[in-house]
Amino acid sequence: MTALDPERGSTSPYVSTAGDTSAPPRTAAQARDHVRGLLTAHERATGVPVAARAHADALLVVSELVTNALRHAGGMTGFSARVTQDALLEVVVTDGSPNPPATSVHEARLTGDGGLGWPLIRALATRVTLTATARGGKDICVLLPLE
Repeated sequence: MTALDPERGSTSPYVSTAGDTSAPPRTAAQARDHVRGLLTAHERATGVPVAARAHADALLVVSELVTNALRHAGGMTGFSARVTQDALLEVVVTDGSPNPPATSVHEARLTGDGGLGWPLIRALATRVTLTATARGGKDICVLLPLE
């Protein structure tokens, strides 16, 4: 389910995780690399491997979120990723547009611009939340299982 909560403020522009001190990702490839490193650090810290399918799903969702922000939403203005205590991957991408993503393949086909990414994200995620930011954009927060 997707929700828009204009009362919640934006997440921080970048959350360094797993000891990462690098600059925030600016591309989908950099965001994937960041999440890949986060998952590897999580596996080392817990001794519990991330399921191969969960790993692949996480990288796909990160690619879609970042690509959508860059192509359709005025650019990515923030990114964070962390593993929760419940062994879920939480990814937050902040962009500059207040508009929600295309919610269906049919809607996207009407505009002639992609259309499979958002339904795919919603299908793979445990939870998806959209929150308006104070600067007029939105946070998209996605929780993904790691099992």
